[in-house]
Amino acid sequence: MRAAPLGAPAAAEPKPAPPGQPEQPVAPVAPAAPAGLPESSTHSTIEAAPADPAPVAATDGSVVHPRQEVLVAAAPGGQPFARIGPEQIGPTWLPVIAEAPGWVRVLLPSRPNGSTGWLPDGELEWAVSPYQIRVHLASMRLELLADGRLVGQWPVGIGTDSAPTPTGRTFLLGSFRDEAQDYSPVILPLGAHSPTLDTFGGGPGTVAIHTWPTDDVFGTASSDGCIRVPPEALDRLTEVPLGTLVWIDEQ
Repeated sequence: MRAAPLGAPAAAEPKPAPPGQPEQPVAPVAPAAPAGLPESSTHSTIEAAPADPAPVAATDGSVVHPRQEVLVAAAPGGQPFARIGPEQIGPTWLPVIAEAPGWVRVLLPSRPNGSTGWLPDGELEWAVSPYQIRVHLASMRLELLADGRLVGQWPVGIGTDSAPTPTGRTFLLGSFRDEAQDYSPVILPLGAHSPTLDTFGGGPGTVAIHTWPTDDVFGTASSDGCIRVPPEALDRLTEVPLGTLVWIDEQ
C-alpha cells in the first residue's frame, strides 16, 4: 500500500522581512530555463548541483517553502540547472545556507549528498526553525537542540561499515506513515542518501530517522544507513518542523 504522508510537523516561526525590505520582494528575472530541466527530489540525481561549501556550518534556522515550482540556479542570476516544486514528502521546506539580494541558497533533496542551489526569493514563504538535530556516529548518539539548548539526547543505531550513514549537513525532508512496514509508526526522511546503496526496499536509498521494534540496535552499527532511534526520541522529533538542519558527524 502506498505510504500516506502526514501533515507537516509543528510550524516554524514566521520570519519577518529585514528592515527596509518589502514583505513580498519581487524576485529578479533568471535566464530562460532550458527545456527538460530535471526536478530536484529525493528520487533524482543532478550532477550539476554545486556542493555544500560549508558542510559543518551553522545557520540562523531560516527555511523556505516554494509556493509554486521554481527554477534552481548554480549562482544568483545564473543559468538554471533544475527545478523544485512545493511538494516533496509533504510540503517542501528547505534550509537556507546563504543569501544574496533577491536570492537564497538552499540545500537540495537530490543526489549527490550535499547538493545546493540558488532560488529567486519572490515565490518563497519564509519561516525559522528553532531546532537543530545532531547525530554523532562514533558515540552513536542523537542530540536535539532548541534555541541552542540541549533538550533531548538518545542512543541510536547507525549504518554498518558496508552501508554507512553519510556525514555532512542535511535536513528533515518529510514525515510519513508506511502501512507496508511495522518497524516504525512514523518515518522521517532526510535530504541525504546512502553512499553505497541505490535503493532501500524499492525506494531511492533515502536515509531516514525511524524507530525499531527491539532496543538491542541502539548503540550499534546495524542499519543500512538509516538512523534508528528509541520511541521517545521519535515522538520528540515528529514535533520538529520540516526543513530543520541535521548535522551528521564522525564524533
